Amino acid sequence: MTTPAAIDSSLRGNNALPLRPIDQVMDLERLGAMHQSRLSFMRILVRHVMRERWQINMTTMSLNDEGYGTAIYEIQTPHDLFSFVIFSDYLSPDERNDRVIASKWDLTMALVAGQVDEVYVEGLRQNVPKQEAGRVDSRVFVLSRANRSARNFEYVVDQLANGGQPDINKIAKVGYLYRTTAVYGSGKLGMADWEKVSTRWPDFARPFSAEMFVCFMLRNFSLFQAGHIAERRSPATYNPMKPEIKRYFGIGNSTGLGMAPYLMNHPLLINQWVEMRELALARVRLLGLYDDNAKEKLERLIRRVQSHMSETETEDEWQSKNNVAVLADLELLKLRLEAGLDSWNSLILWSESACSLQGQELFVSLLLELHPELVDDLEGYHGSEEFLDLDPVMPVQTLKQVIETRYAWALKIDFSESGSRDIFWYRSEEKMEPRLGQAATEKGKDKQMALGVGYAVRKCYDQLSEYINEFPEHSTARFMVTKPKLRGIVRRIQSMNRCVYGDIQANLLDKNVLPMHLLRAKLAFFGVSKFDPRSKLWVRNTMFQGAPLLEDIGTSFNDDWFMPLAPKAEETV
Repeated sequence: MTTPAAIDSSLRGNNALPLRPIDQVMDLERLGAMHQSRLSFMRILVRHVMRERWQINMTTMSLNDEGYGTAIYEIQTPHDLFSFVIFSDYLSPDERNDRVIASKWDLTMALVAGQVDEVYVEGLRQNVPKQEAGRVDSRVFVLSRANRSARNFEYVVDQLANGGQPDINKIAKVGYLYRTTAVYGSGKLGMADWEKVSTRWPDFARPFSAEMFVCFMLRNFSLFQAGHIAERRSPATYNPMKPEIKRYFGIGNSTGLGMAPYLMNHPLLINQWVEMRELALARVRLLGLYDDNAKEKLERLIRRVQSHMSETETEDEWQSKNNVAVLADLELLKLRLEAGLDSWNSLILWSESACSLQGQELFVSLLLELHPELVDDLEGYHGSEEFLDLDPVMPVQTLKQVIETRYAWALKIDFSESGSRDIFWYRSEEKMEPRLGQAATEKGKDKQMALGVGYAVRKCYDQLSEYINEFPEHSTARFMVTKPKLRGIVRRIQSMNRCVYGDIQANLLDKNVLPMHLLRAKLAFFGVSKFDPRSKLWVRNTMFQGAPLLEDIGTSFNDDWFMPLAPKAEETV
């Protein structure tokens, strides 16, 4: 069998199939067209939970008839024991608020290393429901909160209590009982930082795996709680929810501008995520077997995706047009398959000239889905050391060449044009989240977030060029002595030059910038589905829909919940 190292070496050979070009892959609009895949973090997490047969048991269930109280799960992984502690409190309708500035929630929760005793749980009870206003110790490494779905939760409880089952058509519109409003980790509020998590607890050493696990557990608790309330409400008529319907429930999520700066502030990490996805695609293009069996599998996936997208509802005109375009692309793909192919590579090349960006990137996910043997071993390589190092001995002439080569996209932008610098990003003290400001009319530009990478590169290049005219033989160190304020962008330029893909190629200061592309890109890496933008600045989506349940752990698992479908009526009888 060919080893991953040999495969990757062959991909970089002179006569081998190359990775997709940097300018193509790192274009912001294309990144915003990505879809979930086998390498999405939720898929990776569930594979580990199922294949390693994590033992997850509720050890404390102290909920009253209305579902309020405390529940504790213990999680035994291959390496450690963890506790998931969840607090359920009454929340009046007028207090329910999904914004970051909210101070009360239906559920609050914490993921903790080790077992928890009564004293420790009481300490959590005094702090976890406060979220940002509370403090925890470094045994805790994720905090989160969630609110009930106003449309689904009571409806589902009533159906179960009265001996029925939720209507699948209704659930397809809002596929969750709770929606998260924030998931915190990485050293916030006294929690363990990423260095501790990644070195002490190998089960959660992959980026965002602990945060995704909390959402996975929230989803399972939400189903338990709905059943608990229904049974207490009417023991004589209570009818447990069918497993097929339970699996169709996910967890809702609303994502706004708060997520967007992450992609720009962690360029080395994002480069690594992109590189793994592109490496997986290159492997499939070069080594993936195209035969009748593969064609049949792809045709089944196409039908599933068509049904999944038909079940996705959105009122957003932009997203609706994207969905329509993707459905048209899938029809074209079916015709292309009927006409015959000689390789997956020819399919990718065809799609780049025949299909929308959304369709092209969906085809990437489809091909990865067909070849787990070429893809799944890359799941352990999404981490990256996030140090932007300055190379002081680099000649200034070399630095200039690096900018001209790796940041040609930034040098092509005319920042003197009207609209090219109309937007600035800032963090609102009142709302506690990022906002977009109009440079010409709003105050606060002096406190803007450093997200205009392209403009910073342009300014650096201009000053560097002037410096080289006078001192062509100098090093970067001597340039930094005269221009110390440029140290940050020079470190970034030099560090990203050592990456395969580098920075996202976009001017985030432009008046026409669409932050939704940044949100979509990160959410695709997470593995969410059913994008439903509510404006240009925030989007609703669903997590873990179709994923296995806790009771499925220990049973056969084929990792087949990509683009899940509503269960058929005969399956729920």
